[in-house]
Amino acid sequence: MPIVDVQVVGGHPEKLAAGAAAAALAEALAAVFAAPGGRVWVRLAALPETLYAENGGTSGPPPAFVNILLADLPPPEVLAAQARSIAEAVGGCLDLPTERVHVEYAPPGRGRIAFGGELRR
Repeated sequence: MPIVDVQVVGGHPEKLAAGAAAAALAEALAAVFAAPGGRVWVRLAALPETLYAENGGTSGPPPAFVNILLADLPPPEVLAAQARSIAEAVGGCLDLPTERVHVEYAPPGRGRIAFGGELRR
């Protein structure tokens, strides 16, 4: 059930809007999660560079921020390996170095998210 939000700083909205990037991300992330078809949802958005800053100035290409919502979080050692795989997959799809892809996990979704109006328990 991973729901993945990817926000790309300065991500050429016209390129992202074409749909190929979102589809590529969904397939790459499905491989990371070993998820069957129809079980990984990706929302892709561009953040204008004018709305982003890093203290001390920006070094390297603009980053991408990835927020992951899972029903349950895996153990910490699995989470660490998974975060690395997610950064590699997103970086590969968006032509970004892995170190410019930042992954954040949302609190577990079980008991607080509903699909088609049905609460996931």
